[in-house]
Amino acid sequence: METLGPLLESHERFPERVNVGFMQVVSREHIRLRVYERGAGETQACGSGACAAVAVGIMQGLLGESVQVDLPGGSLQIRWRGAGQPLYMTGPATHVFDGFVTL
Repeated sequence: METLGPLLESHERFPERVNVGFMQVVSREHIRLRVYERGAGETQACGSGACAAVAVGIMQGLLGESVQVDLPGGSLQIRWRGAGQPLYMTGPATHVFDGFVTL
């Protein structure tokens, strides 16, 4: 992650930079995911990245339609029955920061 994340994020093929996800398939119902977001570095969680990883895994025949996604910040459950169907993400919402911004 520390090497490939920044390298891929700013690769010449992505002139506007790109978010990068690294997925490990544990089983048809379980993956581990780490995400490197452009301009932010590695993040604790990424719902859209989790949904994308599961969708790709299902389309490639690696995953079933309901998958637990473990991220550094916690777990999500993603369910998708395939093209033309809604994709559902379930997981906790957690307060992680209080702060002020002076404009």
